[in-house]
Amino acid sequence: MDSALVLRLAVEDKRSPDGDEVTNLLNQSKLVAKLTSDFVDHPLFVVFRLLGLSEIPFIQDLPYTKKLLSYVNENISTPQGFSCLGGVAELVPCYNALLLEAYCRFGLADSKEAKAALHWIKSYQLFERDCRTTWRYKGVCKHGGCLGKVPCYIGIGKTIRALITYSESVDYTDNAVEELIDKGITYMLRHNMYQRLSSGAPISAHITDIMMPQSYALSLTDLTYIAGKRKLTDKPECASLMKLINNKQISENQWKIDYRYTYRGYMGFESKIRASNWISNLFPLWLS
Repeated sequence: MDSALVLRLAVEDKRSPDGDEVTNLLNQSKLVAKLTSDFVDHPLFVVFRLLGLSEIPFIQDLPYTKKLLSYVNENISTPQGFSCLGGVAELVPCYNALLLEAYCRFGLADSKEAKAALHWIKSYQLFERDCRTTWRYKGVCKHGGCLGKVPCYIGIGKTIRALITYSESVDYTDNAVEELIDKGITYMLRHNMYQRLSSGAPISAHITDIMMPQSYALSLTDLTYIAGKRKLTDKPECASLMKLINNKQISENQWKIDYRYTYRGYMGFESKIRASNWISNLFPLWLS
């Protein structure tokens, strides 16, 4: 088991390693060494590399992580939220949510950058069909229609996941956030978490695949996180999801990575050949 996962499991178990232990575990981690080994001056490289780094607790103090966060603050963060595709006009829900979650994991939930992203969600994100957003820029009309008559399911799922992480990252209850989580979960449950209303087929590519870390694609890892963290597993609408999760086991409480996204900056934590230490440890914790 990589020492970065040891740190993650300690945090998931509500334990706080001391400073020396954190330093030693980060220094020993082969995964941390890989994630901090290169840099490309490109917004999506920075986004995808930060998504990987954010899965590892206490990594925000490394010089490499600080460099990437500074890049986001200077080039991707806007007064309205995070936009890595070309300024405010190209802001889209999934990337805004992905970076909000990453900032929360870095201990930056109350930063002005995270607050701007959260304000955008509260003000403009849709969680239901046949609604209209007041967001006036056209980026949300591209990429299949993020906020159209039928809002993008990926954007809803990523936003709910980010809001759940936000709620666990702050020491107060934001009632507006809780209302949005409940609203989004109601919408997702109507789809049995991953199925089209019309046919029962998977809503999007890779929504039934296990991956680690996350990318812009909504995956079974994301759905497991949402269902587990919000105690949805016993709901009738989650029966198909739980069956899928159980059927994915290669042995008891052992799962493999199904899908490795490929793009500059993204680095899969493990291969698809054998059981994933990350997933096989995190799934049972989330679902317990």
